[in-house]
Amino acid sequence: MSDLPNLVWLRAFEAAARLKSFTAAAEELGLTQAAVSHQVRSLEKSFGITFFIRRSRHLELTELGHAYYPSVAQALTDIAYSTRGLLGHAQTRTVTIRAPVSTAVLWVAPRLGVFHAANPHIRIRLISAVWADSTQDEDVDIDLRLGPSGWFGRRAHLLSAETVIPVAQPQLAGRMRSVDQLFDQTLIHIHGYQDHWLRLSEQEGVPLKDRTAPLYVDTSLAAIEMTASGAGVAMLMRRYAELPLSQGRLARVLGAEIPMGQGHYLMPAAGEAPNSAEVSLARDWIVSLFG
Repeated sequence: MSDLPNLVWLRAFEAAARLKSFTAAAEELGLTQAAVSHQVRSLEKSFGITFFIRRSRHLELTELGHAYYPSVAQALTDIAYSTRGLLGHAQTRTVTIRAPVSTAVLWVAPRLGVFHAANPHIRIRLISAVWADSTQDEDVDIDLRLGPSGWFGRRAHLLSAETVIPVAQPQLAGRMRSVDQLFDQTLIHIHGYQDHWLRLSEQEGVPLKDRTAPLYVDTSLAAIEMTASGAGVAMLMRRYAELPLSQGRLARVLGAEIPMGQGHYLMPAAGEAPNSAEVSLARDWIVSLFG
């Protein structure tokens, strides 16, 4: 071990040799260009040899540099793999996000892969329930709720005020030319949002012929599947409808839209401990999803 060079210097050498630039190596390592250059020079000085030919715009490895680089790169790679395999779980921070089931499935989950790809060191635990209360508050890092403002305290942060649109199976939607024709269809009602058809009726000035609900479901997910199958028409939160609309499974009807009277809220953290960097990063991402 007495012949082992300074590992910090070796890391700078490996990055500079691979990227052929002190500047690029500095960006990768989170250091200044001068620091990387100094570390490489220190390594060279310790051996009494030169590893790089320094050009104006790039670096070239000397014959000795070419000979030394593969073993250094392999050694650092082995250390990284060993560290990840033995200690990776301890270094990975789990962030728990709780959201209503339709919000989790239709809005958060389809975008989660992009976040994870950009932040592989953060493990996300997405908890969903119809009323988002299946997990103890102290176990939740980011808590999303959907409802009117009166349901939540002053510390709740409004992420988005939602709107509702009528949707139908695409062929059926293409045949409808008026609200009267829309109301002649089988109306699908979603538990908790039974007033949406009546509010659309009042906005458009067209009375509902029958206020009973022949089809009644308790989630927007079920309403989407029933509507896509041609069983009827539904009033969906525009945010929830975005995915099936983009997939061509549903289509908007008449371009009608009404305020939902509810919104998505970010609840204050239950614990008193300060947020970790991982939780803060995930929370900023969640906020951006509803921006």
